[in-house]
Amino acid sequence: MRELEPAARVAVLEAALCGEGPSGRNGGFLHGYWSALGRLRDVFGDGGALAVAQAASAIVPGVRRFVEGRGVDVWLREAPMLEISAAPAQDEAIERAVAAARELGVEEEAVPLGASELAERCASPRFRRGVLFREGATVQPARLVRALRAAALDEGVTLHERTPVLRVRRGSPNILETPGGRVLAREVVVAVNAAAAGWRPLARRLTVFGSYVVLTEPVPELLERINWTGGEAIIDGRMFLHYFRTTNDGRVLMGSGSGPIGFRGRLDGRFTADARSVGRAEAGLRYLLPDLAAAKIERAWGGPIDVSADHFPLFGTVPGTRVHYGAGYSGNGVGPSWLGGQIIARLALGIADELTGLPLVNRHVRPLPPEPVKRLGGGLVRAAALRLEEAEEDGRRASLPVRAVAALPRLIGLRVGTR
Repeated sequence: MRELEPAARVAVLEAALCGEGPSGRNGGFLHGYWSALGRLRDVFGDGGALAVAQAASAIVPGVRRFVEGRGVDVWLREAPMLEISAAPAQDEAIERAVAAARELGVEEEAVPLGASELAERCASPRFRRGVLFREGATVQPARLVRALRAAALDEGVTLHERTPVLRVRRGSPNILETPGGRVLAREVVVAVNAAAAGWRPLARRLTVFGSYVVLTEPVPELLERINWTGGEAIIDGRMFLHYFRTTNDGRVLMGSGSGPIGFRGRLDGRFTADARSVGRAEAGLRYLLPDLAAAKIERAWGGPIDVSADHFPLFGTVPGTRVHYGAGYSGNGVGPSWLGGQIIARLALGIADELTGLPLVNRHVRPLPPEPVKRLGGGLVRAAALRLEEAEEDGRRASLPVRAVAALPRLIGLRVGTR
């Protein structure tokens, strides 16, 4: 905000420490929305999809300018992102990504790859085919958060850590109540990631899923063996996708978005210490990259992600107030939160331009079912989807009831996973 209005007085109230939550311990994928172009079209139409994807193309250059200008090392590594199919049912995701880019005249953003072409970038007997997205990068997320924190302090932002906001009394000015006092502010920005699922204005538009990762010991010699030395981040075509990447010191991070579902926005221990979710992440590593069978797992962790009904973020202003928000990043937050920051700063300053005119802003999102239906129904669909995709990877056909339950969200216009 101070980049747009240097005279603005900005205070940040952080319930814990900056980066202590998922912002500092996610997978570190940095990209925009070219990989989601087909789904963008479904939600926003051709023009809206292109507008969002093109605006998000500024993300990687924006982060690069920040780290170079500050002289900080966040382990930024720019490389294409790959989406691979590891089962016949996942081929559709590859075909759709390529078709969407071709039909919208941006073929260079989604280039199809056969099995042999994939093997030149990362060799695995599981990879059937894939698509290369030109735009992509990875970062060490905790390093990035710390760099952003330092930059905010250098720019004169007042930071209050371990200062939860207990209540916002909307008015002119707004009054934010904390355990140690009150803050008066003309403009308020609510940017609390998964915790927004417990905030009344967004409670029916968000749910919380757990996402877990495992991290191997350094295995640079194994990465050389499978040709995975170019820094490409990779996702597969599952409903609850696997996402995997290498690190600067030759480790492999494998993540699985198949963790537990939240209830009423509560962020409990299931999102940080769920052994079954850790097991699924490790199983994904062993299945998708069998040549890394000898790589030992050294660490594992999880975190909550805020998921919207259509898996795209929401930016806007609560009607009748000067309270602004950004939420619903749905597992892709490192990059789009940069775009969100640009949008929310403009909303708070009353600036109307091409960014505040994006279809992500002040949009209607189909509400999710109320609790406890949201939790119970989501849990049933999640369980069915996991069984369905396990059968697909084993070359089996799941039972009709399993297939029917897994398909239910799409039939009623909601999206639980990426399909």
